[in-house]
Amino acid sequence: MAYDSIFRPGLFAGQTILVTGGGSGIGRCTAHELAALGAHVVLVGRKAEKLEKTAGEIGEDGGSASWHACDIRDEDQVKAMVAAVVAERGTIHQLVNNAGGQYPAPLASINQKGFETVVRTNLVGGFLVAREVFNQSMSKTGGGIVNMLADMWGGMPGMGHSGAARAGMENFTRTAAVEWAHAGVRVNAVAPGWIASSGMDTYEGAFRAVIPTLRESVPLKRIGTESEVSAAIVFLLSPGAAFVNGATLRIDGGASLGGRAFPLGKAKPGQHQPYNGFHRAFLPDVLKDAE
Repeated sequence: MAYDSIFRPGLFAGQTILVTGGGSGIGRCTAHELAALGAHVVLVGRKAEKLEKTAGEIGEDGGSASWHACDIRDEDQVKAMVAAVVAERGTIHQLVNNAGGQYPAPLASINQKGFETVVRTNLVGGFLVAREVFNQSMSKTGGGIVNMLADMWGGMPGMGHSGAARAGMENFTRTAAVEWAHAGVRVNAVAPGWIASSGMDTYEGAFRAVIPTLRESVPLKRIGTESEVSAAIVFLLSPGAAFVNGATLRIDGGASLGGRAFPLGKAKPGQHQPYNGFHRAFLPDVLKDAE
């Protein structure tokens, strides 16, 4: 089997695309799709074993991938990683700034270290990677950057540290889109809502118990797929989005719209079927009991 992308074969042939957080979840899926469309994908993350496994999968499927272990929160590591990629590949044509992480907790119980750690991962780390990719490569050749946000438009109760970081990344996206446009660099973002991804299995306790019910708060009455996020990222990197700059594309089934007072109708059987082109996708354990 191969990735069933909606985009034309060879769309990114000859391009080197860096994907942070490429060893799991949405990053892994996106890396597979980009490789299936002809790109050489450079996977970046903290855990070498995950990166190596995903690179192996891509190779088995006929794609091209390499990887670099790097803590994106460490400025020196980021500088060295980007320099190594440029030395190996010559040019970084595109960046999927996907890496991130958080944990559920009310604001009153988050200490300074926990807050700063999440902000460093979801905001500072993304800034460092984008800055170095721009300075060391894209400032000379142009390119495309897609940053990862989240559904934080109504605040992010239970994950205020992540909400603050993601909101910061949205503003960084707008600023970079203006400052770097002269060099032929477009900077956009995606904001996924509830997506069936491996990250869901990292949550425990009361928050984990809520996950299977989340679809009821989505107007489309379902949870999204990794492929649906990847497809949005691929579009923003594609020539079809050549005049899209500084935009954020929400991929949340409408969950960020309306208000809690508006009653959502029942889903009709067979309506709003998900798109899942990822042949190696798997359902998170936390959702299997709800099927």
